[in-house]
Amino acid sequence: MSQPFVTPAASLHIVAVRWPEITTDDDLVRLLIRTVRLRTGQVLVITSKVVSKATGRVMSGQRLEWIASETQRVVARRGETIIAQTHTGLVLAAAGVDASNLPAGTVALLPEDADAAARWLRTRIAESTGCNVAVLISDTAGRAWRVGQTDLAIGCAGVPPLLDLRGSVDAFGRVLDVTVPAVADEIAAAADLTKGKLTGCPVAVVEGLENLVLPPGEFGPGAAALVRAAEADLFGLGARDAVVAAALRDDDEALRHFPRLGDDEDVPFEALVVPSARRDVVIHVTRSGVADERSWLVRIEVRVGAGVDAYLAAGRLVERTRVLAAGYQLVRKRTPDQARPSPGWRAVDSTMWRTP
Repeated sequence: MSQPFVTPAASLHIVAVRWPEITTDDDLVRLLIRTVRLRTGQVLVITSKVVSKATGRVMSGQRLEWIASETQRVVARRGETIIAQTHTGLVLAAAGVDASNLPAGTVALLPEDADAAARWLRTRIAESTGCNVAVLISDTAGRAWRVGQTDLAIGCAGVPPLLDLRGSVDAFGRVLDVTVPAVADEIAAAADLTKGKLTGCPVAVVEGLENLVLPPGEFGPGAAALVRAAEADLFGLGARDAVVAAALRDDDEALRHFPRLGDDEDVPFEALVVPSARRDVVIHVTRSGVADERSWLVRIEVRVGAGVDAYLAAGRLVERTRVLAAGYQLVRKRTPDQARPSPGWRAVDSTMWRTP
């Protein structure tokens, strides 16, 4: 991913291009040549739906069925809203399945391989015109922590998707440790300011980024380099979905996102203690361990004579303990038969958890 330092563009010129409705009979390269004054050093940003229409990815049928077909893993679900990871690794609402600007009863699926499509377009343009242009295929997506949507690059050829500035020194002499601008996404977002959503302009031509366009015949790593690996993704599941996956432990892909215990890391069972206002329920946590194994005895008790509310609170505490243990990938070792409750208390649960 390492790239030499690139001087930022002093200015950009972006022009949107109006196209007719696209079908599988249309040749995108021929359309580009006919509608765009192509020059070496340009970056062409093409809306993914155009590529989908030209390559037969517009389908009839129920949207939910196609979402299920395009989904590799559900990241989060809230009613009819589904955030899903596609088979190519992208995380998008509805797995990228879109019904906008299409006849009723049809949906557009994302290109099967947007990077390959971008490489094909770049190659065909070079062969047909001799121009060395870069090609981005863009799609619209929401962002974690932010309201609204923006365009990003799902296909990329001829321009580096990332610029690795780590190790560079800023104006105050500080070394940059984490700065890796996602330039392909930035270009796609800027281009959408001219393309829009309702203008019939699915293509934008960006000029001023000649210093980013790779030499003829080079493609770069593609937009696949922008997809964060699951093991490095701190937000690989929705909050509720992570709890469900931890409790059920039936989603191997989801469980990859849960932290494993390090050598110096503790399980915060103590954080589960019932608030002090609850005097009829108590949790005891006893930690033990040897060099190759660590374990925790978690015992939950209810005061003798306590009412139904206390037992309900204790039950919730048992479930919270199990979810926490699952999240840390602990396993149940045993339930000690010999465990006796404190005088005046009744044991609701007594379980030994240990590291695998």
